[in-house]
Parts: sequence; structure tokens; C-alpha cells
Amino acid sequence: MFIKQTKKRVGDKTYVNHLLVESVATPKGPRHRVVCSLGSLAPAPAEEWLALAHKVEVALTGQHPLVRDAQVDTIVATVQAARRGARQTAGHPDLVAVHTDQVTTKDHREAGPVHVGHQMWQTLDLDAVLARAGLSDRTRVLTEIMTLNRLVCPRSEHAMPDWVRRTALADILGENFATLVDESLYQTLDRLHPRRVEIERALAERERTLFTLDDRIFLYDLTSTYFEGQCLQNPQAKRGYSRDGRPDCKQVVVGLVLDREGFPKAHEVFDGNRTDRTTVAEMLDALEQRVGRTPGATVVVDRGMAFDDNLQQITERGYHYIVASRQGERIAHLSDFEEGEGWQAIVRAPSPTNPGQQKTRVEVKRTVVGDEVHILCTSDGREAKDRAIREKHEQRFLGDLRKLQARVATGKLKDAVKVHEAIGRLRERYPRVARYYAIDYEASTASVTWAEHVEKKAVATRLDGGYLLKTDRTDLTDEEIWRTYTLLTRAEAAFRAMKSPLCERPIFHRLQHRVQTHIFLCVLAYHLLVSIEKLFLDAGLHTSWATLREELTTHQVVTVVLPASNGDVLKIRRGSTPEPRHKAIYETLHIPSEVMKPVKTWVRAIVTE
Repeated sequence: MFIKQTKKRVGDKTYVNHLLVESVATPKGPRHRVVCSLGSLAPAPAEEWLALAHKVEVALTGQHPLVRDAQVDTIVATVQAARRGARQTAGHPDLVAVHTDQVTTKDHREAGPVHVGHQMWQTLDLDAVLARAGLSDRTRVLTEIMTLNRLVCPRSEHAMPDWVRRTALADILGENFATLVDESLYQTLDRLHPRRVEIERALAERERTLFTLDDRIFLYDLTSTYFEGQCLQNPQAKRGYSRDGRPDCKQVVVGLVLDREGFPKAHEVFDGNRTDRTTVAEMLDALEQRVGRTPGATVVVDRGMAFDDNLQQITERGYHYIVASRQGERIAHLSDFEEGEGWQAIVRAPSPTNPGQQKTRVEVKRTVVGDEVHILCTSDGREAKDRAIREKHEQRFLGDLRKLQARVATGKLKDAVKVHEAIGRLRERYPRVARYYAIDYEASTASVTWAEHVEKKAVATRLDGGYLLKTDRTDLTDEEIWRTYTLLTRAEAAFRAMKSPLCERPIFHRLQHRVQTHIFLCVLAYHLLVSIEKLFLDAGLHTSWATLREELTTHQVVTVVLPASNGDVLKIRRGSTPEPRHKAIYETLHIPSEVMKPVKTWVRAIVTE
């Protein structure tokens, strides 16, 4: 580089300009190219121009002397500004000279799982659903992050703000969560509670059209969810039959209706001591609030709701039913079970959600009883399971009987009424095996004795592995009835998902409406989960959300810090380049692989005189 002076005469006036020039090679030989104009004032005495140009050239490469030269710094800044302007004019505003050994990254945030959750939230049009329910912009944002938290990394409302700040949700949603506190989340629960039915109704309709779902099969089942603490302010928190193996804790019962694809249609929260059979009418009311009445649809329920009054509640509304009968009803078909003719073999393929499962062989037989079709079913795997459960219950039952016998014999329990109450509690606790024993108490000798009903137990042994399905559908084949009933396992899978990856339990809320909204958020998260897994199943890929979530954790959002040669610093906030596995997941879900649009920020160098 060198400096040269130019003069231009316009009329009677002469204009002087000083140019910083560099020599460049061209096809026609070396030519001079103006780097920038230095103005009309001479930058230095003419004899120092060449040395000054060399200092500028060296400085432009990023090398600076220990003692800075203000004149050199000024010219370097002028050159860099001219080059930036030239790049923008040429359509290359992103070109910058960078000190490569000083490039750093910071503010790494996990993006993959929340990106998928956000995209599915948009696919289900949940923001519009919440808006139509009358929720504000801020409440809708907080509802989304609370739902995504249950989907990705469940935390309490107290711990959730810190989790949000550790993810890329602020970048994805374009929101500032620096001051988010748990009280805002508790208030969101309060605002959501009265709008649950409206939201669930709109979401069911959106999924029905989006995934072309069939509303001709409804699967209804229940589970329980326990609390930590006394829950004195929640009248629904009561002790009852615990599906979680926690009879020591208060609980609520959750009823859930799914369609045949496993998408939730309606849910209800019942008192913790409600029995299955008492919930059917209320659950049908809840279902019709969400999807309307669908005459001719089939309701599939388990044996806990196989009572005549339950089936009448179903048929009176114009529905059909398929139900597993109670254990005792099989006895009427004992000769049919023992008869070797009329059985049809069905091979049960592994569940799509559990491809490692072994194929099982089931045999079915039809009998007609009045207006009902009864399907007798047997399987080798079921036989071993039934026998193991029965023997385990029997061992526990006999062990507790011996303890009661010892208490009575040693005089620790003398009151005859209390002894009979204790016997009644044992029969209630072990209904599967208690009916095979006659238990007597003799007050005069202070003794408790029992005798086995050999014939009854022999019948139970012969029925191991057998179960009975009942339906008023006469238009279905034996296999169609059996396969429709087995769809009920999707309700069981939904409860497992809500309890395990979505961490519905234990519940720490004290107020009834917040408990109900906590469960509602778990149901919302399950809508996202089942939508994700549905898209993978449609693509012929059998995988779980838990596996996908783990694989996506390495896709992150980072800030790349680029120190420019002129002392400025360019910061680029952007998503990391997705790995091949990330891209495959995003392609299957039909969502963009770009987590966010890059955001560029310049930090200008401070020039000191």
C-alpha cells in the first residue's frame, strides 16, 4: 500500500485529495486500486507517507504495536468502514475478518426437545385454541412452557423458572424469562382451571381433522395418583384402592377416554375412594361435553365396570359395549372352556409401542347368551400370569390369617366383633383367593381356623389363563371383538406415560383446583406425546418419545463470539448444526430443522484518543 495525492480543477478552484492505494494483479498487468479516501488534509509529511501506509497495512492484518498510533488507528477504522460499505454494496454483508484463535461460544441452551414440543404445539394449533378460550398472550405463553416442561423435563412450579432459563425456550418463543417466578405459574393454573372443558373440546376436534381419527371406538379406563402430604384443603384427596402400590397415601382417581389411535378425548378427576363402577355415567357425560353424542359408537371398558347397571348406562345413550367380565362369571362357561372344539387361534403381533415384545398366541371361542355375544379367550402367557398372581395373593392371605390367629390366641384381640371385622377386612383385601377358604372364629377357645374349598380352588385352577369378553355387537367376528378389546392397552400405555416420563405423580399441590389443573397439563403434554409417536408410527418407525427426547438433547442454541480484526466483536445467537439423527427426527415430524433465525449483534470497539 502507498499514499498518493490527487488534484482536480473545477472552474477556478483546485480540489486536493489523498488516497490510500494498493497494487493488484490483473490480466492486463499490475494496476492501482483505491482502498479509501483520506481526505483533503495531508495525513503526514510526504516523506512519511510510505512508512505510514506500511503501518496501516500491518494493522489491517490484526497486528498492532505496543504503542498505538492514533493516526494509524484512524486510517484503519476508515478502511474497515469503507470495506464494510463495499461488501454491503456487493451483497456480502456477512463477510468479516476474524481472529480465529479468539473465537468462543457461550450461553449453550438445550433446544432439540423443546423445539419439537413447540412445533407440535403449533401443529395442534393450541395457541389459537387457548386464545378462543379467552386466555391472554402471557397466559398462553406460560401454559405452553408449563406443558413443554411436563413433556421434556418435569419440574414443580417452584423449580420450573430455572429450567426454562436453562433451555432455548426464550430464543424459540422470542420471550424474556429472566424475571419469571413461580407465582406467575401458580396464577396460570388458576386461570386455566375453568377453561379445561372448552380447551379439551377444541383440541379433540383439531386432532380429529388433522389425523383423520375415528370416533367410533372409545376406550375408558381409570388410574390413581397419590399425594405427598395430608392434603387437608383438597376434599377429593382420600385413601382408596391404589394402582401405584401406595395405600399409605391419599390419592385421586383419574378417568381417561381415548379413541382407538390413543388420542385423549376426555378426562375427569374423581375422589380418591371412588370405585370404577360408580364413574361410568359421569365419564360418559364428560365425553359428550367434549365430542358430542355419537350413537352407534362402541365403548370398551375393563372388568371393574362389567356390572349390569354400567352396561345399561352405556346402551341407554345409544352406544355399544365390549367389556371383560368379572372373574366369577367365567364359572358359568367352565364346560365351554374345557371343551376342545370350536376354538379359533389368533396370533398377537408385538405392540407398536413395544416392538421387542414376543408374539403371543390366543385362542377364542364364541357363545351367544341372550342378546349378548360371549367370547371365551385363553392364552399360555396369561395362564402363567394368572397362576402366579393367585399363588402370590394366597401366600399373603394365609400369612395374614396366621398373624390374626396368633393375635387371638395370645389374647391381644379378644372382642368378637373386632375379630369378625378383621376377618372381613382380610376378605376385602384378598377377594381373589379369600372365596376359596371358609374362616371360623370360636370365642370359647379363642381360636381362628380355616378350611380350603378344594372344589372351588380346582375350578379356579382350570380357569387360569382364561377370560371372558361380553358385547352387544353381533356384527363383529370373534377376532374383531378380541382385537377391539385389546385396544384398551392403549389407555394403560397412556397412564404409564403420564406417570413416568410426564411425572404426573406424586402430586404436591394442596388445593383441589390446582391438582385438577396439574393433571390437565399432564393430559395436554400427552396430546403432544401421542401426536409425536403417531407421526413416527405412520412412517413405519416404532420408537418412544423418551428415546427421541434423549437423542435430541445434543441439539442446542449457542452464542458464537467472533472478534473482528478491527477490534469490534460480532455475536451470533443461533442453533447448532443438527446432526444426521436430529435431521431424521425433524423430517419424520415434518418440522424445520432450524431452531431459530440467527440473531447478529455487533459490539463496537471503544476508540481512545
